[in-house]
Amino acid sequence: MTAPLSNDPTDASLLAAVRDGDARALETLLARYEPRILRFGMTLCRDPEDARDVLQETLLAMARTLDGFRGDASIATWLFTIANRFCIKRRRRARPQAPLDESALPDSAPGPHERLAARQLARAVEEAIASLEPMYRKVMLLRDVEGLPAEDVARILGIGVAAVKSRLHRARLAVREKVAPQLDRPPAAARPGKCPDVVRMFSRHLEGEVSSDTCARMERHLANCEPCSADCDSLKRTLAVCSAVAAPRVPPAVRRSIQKALRALVSKKS
Repeated sequence: MTAPLSNDPTDASLLAAVRDGDARALETLLARYEPRILRFGMTLCRDPEDARDVLQETLLAMARTLDGFRGDASIATWLFTIANRFCIKRRRRARPQAPLDESALPDSAPGPHERLAARQLARAVEEAIASLEPMYRKVMLLRDVEGLPAEDVARILGIGVAAVKSRLHRARLAVREKVAPQLDRPPAAARPGKCPDVVRMFSRHLEGEVSSDTCARMERHLANCEPCSADCDSLKRTLAVCSAVAAPRVPPAVRRSIQKALRALVSKKS
């Protein structure tokens, strides 16, 4: 008999209940990951139909391989690994790119002018991420939008942690450069001076790659250099927008189709 679920069940407890045929646990697990997988597919495939297909294929693959999942990685890492494989397949036969879905952009600023500015910045950040090459886009999406640790990102993409961080820094700087006008900052190439590359250094600091001595030197420089301090703040704002991007709503028809297929698979395993 399946134990009752708590008000805030862990992924592991949900997975155990799903394996026991608990339909309610399956609903909870779907609600937790469907929007995130759809957002991942939308950002990588750039096509709503492909993203919905990736979502369904990912969750069906999850159901088919439940017995083989031993918990060596988190469920998020497992699902994004599966989704990444399906995105790669879809990209090989990619259709023309669709425009971004503005309904997924944050709209939390207090007044109309602030809301407009927030939406414009969010759209600029999303477009900048979408313009990256896939190898950089994936890393930034998983690390800064989904908030996964670099070690999990490395596992999903099948590369080393050092490669993840190298790509991440390049992606962050490229996105910040593209949205610099919305942040009232000139691109680095347009600004004269002999200051150190503090934006890259700050990105490395966020990943724990900067020693305490180097960090102290950087802080002293920022305290006496307004342009560099403002540039670091602009990267902070860029990354804050990334982490605030709302996951899109899964269309009801798509969700019903997924639920029906998953229930059928799970019932066969029970």
